[in-house]
Amino acid sequence: MRITTLTAAALLTTSMTVPALADGHLQITDEPIEFTVHLHNKRYHYDSNWPVEQAARKLTGVSLTGATFGTNTPSSAEAHNLMLASGDIPHIVGGDKIKNMVNEYGPQGAFVPLNDLIDEHAPNIKAFFEKYPEKQAAVSSFDGNLYYIPYLPDGKYGRAYWMRQDWLDKLGLKTPENVDELYEVLTAFRNQDPNGNGKKDEVPFFARQWPELLRLVTLWDGRSSGSDTYHDFHVADGKIQHGYAGEGYREGIKNIAKWYDEGLIDAEVFTRGSSAREFLLSENLGGMTHDWFASTSGYNQSLKDKIDGFSLAVIAPPASVSGKRIAEHRRIPVKPDGWAISHTNPDPVTTIKYFDFYFTEEGRRLANFGIEGEQYDVVDGEAIFTDEFKAQGPINSSLYQVGSQVQRGYFQDFKYEVQWTNPSALKGIELYDAGDYLIDQFLGVAFNEEEQGVFDKNWSSIQTYMLERQQAWVLGNGDIEADWDDYLATLDKMGYSDVIAAMQSAYERQYGG
Repeated sequence: MRITTLTAAALLTTSMTVPALADGHLQITDEPIEFTVHLHNKRYHYDSNWPVEQAARKLTGVSLTGATFGTNTPSSAEAHNLMLASGDIPHIVGGDKIKNMVNEYGPQGAFVPLNDLIDEHAPNIKAFFEKYPEKQAAVSSFDGNLYYIPYLPDGKYGRAYWMRQDWLDKLGLKTPENVDELYEVLTAFRNQDPNGNGKKDEVPFFARQWPELLRLVTLWDGRSSGSDTYHDFHVADGKIQHGYAGEGYREGIKNIAKWYDEGLIDAEVFTRGSSAREFLLSENLGGMTHDWFASTSGYNQSLKDKIDGFSLAVIAPPASVSGKRIAEHRRIPVKPDGWAISHTNPDPVTTIKYFDFYFTEEGRRLANFGIEGEQYDVVDGEAIFTDEFKAQGPINSSLYQVGSQVQRGYFQDFKYEVQWTNPSALKGIELYDAGDYLIDQFLGVAFNEEEQGVFDKNWSSIQTYMLERQQAWVLGNGDIEADWDDYLATLDKMGYSDVIAAMQSAYERQYGG
């Protein structure tokens, strides 16, 4: 990477007119100032005409103008590479998956460390990280510095177990409370014709994505996923582990293979793909799945007139063989998205103050809901989307168009999503919240150069081998019990222990383990 320091004059070239500043405590600078920004996402690029950006400009006195790197590619990684290769890095760099880039190149001088800037000039960000120190640790680099302000999703729950309540009622069955009862229910779905067409065509359990089938290993106290973004590692008693090397996983895969062989799991689970939910539910064939709260709940509305009595309900995770109810999938609280200050930035102090604006009450509302009187009205102190705005189409897409819910560094407000979530999904979220089924989530580590080398050398081939064996066992091509010792020995020969040691070293440095 070539790093070229540019003058402030060369970087502050634009004909944009900054609106008159608003009166009030959010004004950052007496004289209007402008920064260049690269904010890349496959769905959008930074637009200075976003109403949200114009409102922020008026409130703070800070203007941003978009850089052009990668505007013709949907790949954020490719756009970042083009930018770094040029050496002409905009003042602010943000968007999708910037964590690894800034944590690698920040210590080399490409991005500004933010710790002292936050401590001295960003009271709202400072207060946030003091309240959630684990989130700051999760995004810090191996040298202990913070190089970007992350996008911080709100809400805890993502996916849940869904079951055909109308099928349970027709067969006189109760909601399964444990793994044995679940087996009995799925067997009844297979054998007792709950769709009433006289054919044995029901698909008791289906999933759109392979990882959602793998969630079933938790019924035998295994782990299928520690994190949706960190290669399925997790932490147990301060030690880095991988679910695919655990005893509970072995039991889980053995039983999933048994259920697959018995026809309790979709025979086309490997090939049907993302169409599985739509097809199997709309054709009155699917009995149970593990999928998103919000989108899955919509079938209760869309199929009510097509399938008599159709009712798809959230069920609590059935208790495992040891009596544990486990929900693995949760919203990640810290994303690898956000924005950073580059070494070319002529005024990092003003920039961090601008970042801090989005952690104020006014800035956070702007980032989440848009413009008052246009996208939302304030009702009893809460931002409530107007009926006119909701009628425009999907809420997220409409918000992107005005500059809200884009991946700058800010703290999302789950209340924005509650307003357009189906009541049956909200009821399911309440069920999961009351049961407190979520398990701790691993938020990843920041490697130093040596650790990164160990990981890069070994992990890709190890992961490929794990997944190949996993699929083969479920399909009946091999016996996991008979193969297990050789499987573990092969993992070790491939460098599994070295990867775990590198991750443990990084984990202890980063989180103080």
